[in-house]
Amino acid sequence: MRPSARLLVSACAAVLLLGAAPVAAQVGTPALPVALAPIPEPREVPYPGTIGIEVDATDIDRRIVSVRQTIPVAGPGPLTLLYPLWIPGNHGPVGPVDDIADLRITADGQALPWVRHTVETNAFQVEVPAGVSSVDVSFKWLTPIDGNQGRVVVTDEMLNIQWEKALLYPAGYDHSGITFRPSLRLPAGWSYGVALETESFADGLATFAPISLEHLADSPVFAGAHHRTYDLDPGGRSPVRMRVVADDPEMLAATDDHIELHRNLVDQADRLFGARHFDHYDFLVAVTDDLGGIGLEHHRSSENSVDTRYFTEPQATLADRDLLGHEYVHSWNGKWRRPADQLTGNLNEPVQNSLLWVYEGQTQYWGLVLTARAGLMTKQQALDVFANTAATYAEDNPGRAWRALQDTTNDPIIARRRPQPWSSFQRSEDYYREGSMIWLDADTLIREQTGGRKSLDDFARAFFGVEDGNWDPAPYTFDDVVSTLDGVRDEDWAGFLRARLDAVGAGAMTPNAGIERGGYRLVWRETPNDYSKALNAELGRVDFQYSLGLSLNTSNRITAVRWGSPAFEAGLTSGWDVVAVNGRAATADALADAVTAAKDPAAPVELMVRRGDRFRTIRFDYTGGLRYPHLERIPGTPDRLGDILAPRRR
Repeated sequence: MRPSARLLVSACAAVLLLGAAPVAAQVGTPALPVALAPIPEPREVPYPGTIGIEVDATDIDRRIVSVRQTIPVAGPGPLTLLYPLWIPGNHGPVGPVDDIADLRITADGQALPWVRHTVETNAFQVEVPAGVSSVDVSFKWLTPIDGNQGRVVVTDEMLNIQWEKALLYPAGYDHSGITFRPSLRLPAGWSYGVALETESFADGLATFAPISLEHLADSPVFAGAHHRTYDLDPGGRSPVRMRVVADDPEMLAATDDHIELHRNLVDQADRLFGARHFDHYDFLVAVTDDLGGIGLEHHRSSENSVDTRYFTEPQATLADRDLLGHEYVHSWNGKWRRPADQLTGNLNEPVQNSLLWVYEGQTQYWGLVLTARAGLMTKQQALDVFANTAATYAEDNPGRAWRALQDTTNDPIIARRRPQPWSSFQRSEDYYREGSMIWLDADTLIREQTGGRKSLDDFARAFFGVEDGNWDPAPYTFDDVVSTLDGVRDEDWAGFLRARLDAVGAGAMTPNAGIERGGYRLVWRETPNDYSKALNAELGRVDFQYSLGLSLNTSNRITAVRWGSPAFEAGLTSGWDVVAVNGRAATADALADAVTAAKDPAAPVELMVRRGDRFRTIRFDYTGGLRYPHLERIPGTPDRLGDILAPRRR
């Protein structure tokens, strides 16, 4: 039995939701115009009839999306309509119900009053009159106009329709049993990419084949005025395409060699997993400065926004290098094989995130590995990524002193990806990067113990590479993960995993074991590794986190302070501007020179900083010099990291 989605915050709320007689404290005029009926639990029975949904996205100037739905009903009485709350891939209750307006519900031309539930505020109740076979619903989705209002999904040149943010659906049924017939009207001349099956597309109106709510919510649209489609698996057994929209047509000019690397990505995934759990797959790619950034997985597609130079200057866009690989892996890990505690009845039942270190952590690992195997990233660049991750979660990581990695899987629910004042101490969603290092550790251990005869590739084939062609979600538990690892190499895998997931403080294991077993050690040098140098330049970052303990932007504003660092002890926080270094105008080079000179205790670093109208002068007695992470080969050891990153030939 599924746990109830209802959290009854008080006895009065419970009485109200159950439609019972009011408690003694409630006297006089009722708080709501009608008594709220209980919200029906989702049942595994088909919803009677098909829901029509028409989405009009032509008002791009005002960024307004208009929605009309026709919802069949079985008879009179209370009907609860839900706006999705738990958005797949976001791992938290983030459905933006506040973005919908002008909600109107009618039947046979007559307006039907609706009332919002006071506890489940994404639920709307309406009373269906006798003799009515369907109700009509209309509303406006008021999408953000700028980034301060949320992620921008409509621009002058493109849009991103996520169906789960543009619909209501009836409570009481599993989303797999609710069928929609969707259509989408686009501005003249625009084209689109989507995993849905198109029945017709004429004069800007796309009509799609009926599909369950479960799969509709998993089938977003990228559309735009400037578009191009690349076949990434010519002649393959199931189509894999990259459908690209761009701010400007010149941004679509990809070289054949660059597209071939994306074809390598598809090929290397086939060689890793040995099965496909989709009938077709579409990489939806927005090349843009204007659409809000996104990287979101779906079973038969993915949403990916990349730098405007992604195709024209691929060597200058490291930040996006492994994005498509990560989201593609999710088709196997997270969408087909799905944690059992994330398989809920509908989009308003709470999910649990206990296995995100598999769902996201192993995907982070395979995304990097496949990107390197495909040639989209060099071996050295991948090693630099491992170096940066190993440095982040080394023994002196401040957050690991108090908080277990397992607990970070709750972050999408408790923090909802809001900015944090002390991210190094709060451990925001570390199940991604530190989680990936668990899988590097496991991979190198299997390779060591079997003399290279087996690896985590064998786990991937056994766990994800079965039931070829099946794309019905296959749930898994912690025990399923352990038993599959046991099938690859007999080990105390439950103990191995729990030791890395649950320990804190002195007992917390660092990720360096996998690095060192892979034939490398983490070392510190006075210049950044090449990957970090290029990435920081691309993103406008200046990094002194492992020396003074601060990071800046190119305007010399402090953007982060590492907990427990010299900058922290000096009372600095994000938001201060560095005005001067040792009495001279502040620059990144001046600060680097000062830190280097301070290795001589007679030449301390002195900063003048400003926040608003307040100035401070801070003197650091730090003598450790500049420190940046690198990986260094351990002489005489097997290069297991090199083997992991090498392309598969069979």
